[in-house]
Amino acid sequence: MTAARPSRPGLPVGPALARIPFPLVDEMSRHGQRPGEPIAVHMEIRLPGQPDPARLRAAFRTALRRHARVLVREAPRPWYGRRYEWELTAAPDVEPVGFPPPGPDALARARARALAETPPLSLSPPVRLDVIRSSATSGGCVLLCTIHHTALDGPSFLRVLATAAESYSGTDSTPVPERTGPPDAAAGPQSPALDPGRPPARSARVAPAPAALARRRRGNGVVLGELPVHPRPPGADHTVNDRLLVATCLTIARWNRLHAAPTRPIRITMPVDDRPRGAEMPIGNGTRLVEVAFGSREYANEPSPEAIVALLRRTARRTRQLRAAPRPPLGHGAALLTAPVLPVDLRASITRGLGRAFGPWTSTTLLSNLGRIPYPLDFGDAGRADAVWVSAPTRMPRGLTITTTGIAGRLHVGLRWSRALLDDAAGRRLYGFFADYLDTVSAAALAAGPVVAPAVGPLATPVVNPAVAREGGPE
Repeated sequence: MTAARPSRPGLPVGPALARIPFPLVDEMSRHGQRPGEPIAVHMEIRLPGQPDPARLRAAFRTALRRHARVLVREAPRPWYGRRYEWELTAAPDVEPVGFPPPGPDALARARARALAETPPLSLSPPVRLDVIRSSATSGGCVLLCTIHHTALDGPSFLRVLATAAESYSGTDSTPVPERTGPPDAAAGPQSPALDPGRPPARSARVAPAPAALARRRRGNGVVLGELPVHPRPPGADHTVNDRLLVATCLTIARWNRLHAAPTRPIRITMPVDDRPRGAEMPIGNGTRLVEVAFGSREYANEPSPEAIVALLRRTARRTRQLRAAPRPPLGHGAALLTAPVLPVDLRASITRGLGRAFGPWTSTTLLSNLGRIPYPLDFGDAGRADAVWVSAPTRMPRGLTITTTGIAGRLHVGLRWSRALLDDAAGRRLYGFFADYLDTVSAAALAAGPVVAPAVGPLATPVVNPAVAREGGPE
């Protein structure tokens, strides 16, 4: 006889569904959930036209069936349960595609909701897609998506959305091969900022502003913008991602100097995603986190163009080393925290306690560069996407994330902050710093010509910040 699954408010009782244990990254993300800190990936896709509601809903359901890993909800468990488990469903529990009433403030209201309300894990799928129009007769629209980060990351949802676009329009969603950058280093000397003989120092924190007022606020703020993609010198061994890292470091350094914050190493968490982008792409949280460290001497003063080029050269070497070094997704410590030897609720409490204890060593910020969007995202009569913005969750004590994508020859930037750290004026000012430094770094690199790496020796194992394993998964 088929066992019946436990009833849940709003859901019928029926045969038990297939379950899969939470992977390590999902569990760490679930452990780290705290009230008032949304853990949703926010995504906006701009289309020149408007899709037909019935066809879009049907296409999105087709995509969910093809990528069945999205059709999950958190399974109920007894208090002594040692695992979180996903319950796979055959169909959505709720309609994931919505068409809110159009209006001049519709996008602002939908964006505020995306940054404050995470889709519940108790209902399948834990994603929301709203079609936002400024008026009933407006020519274009925005697909505003909210994705619970415990279940999915941004690249996974983009793959699902590409399948939905293919189903809607009948066009091929095969990804265009990306232009490859410099190869990852198979060997290289250890950077002084990652010297394994030195214990990790406390990380620089983004200076709060204004502190007295911001700490009374909850939720997130975001700035979305478009920037040019500057050309790289022929033969350069650095990437656009390396430029973004240097610009992020210099942005935070300038902000902290203006606010008289203590000078400490700036550590930037960088997700690395090695998954294929085709229909066979594994869906879920599939990135691993590495940490790029910048010593305080590297940014203590406003750098000259020559100093920026030197910093870019060192950063390129660091990122090649980090990408090449084998490492579990969240480090070795996360495997211990997710070992099913204690009830999962007790392990969650321990993990949150360790997160507070290691807060001073948590990375300064997160830079998530999704790269060039490889899918056409062609929605037929609604047109092809000409902009894609993504913003990652930004939980304290980090409180600031920068997410970038490339489409239509432009760099789309989402700078997101916790209002417990910054107000909206501070967020906009930080975005301005970032845009200025990206121009400065790109101009300095172009003027200097190719960056030639010196001869390298054996690759040393980079030191892993102990807080990385407790940050709750890739963002």
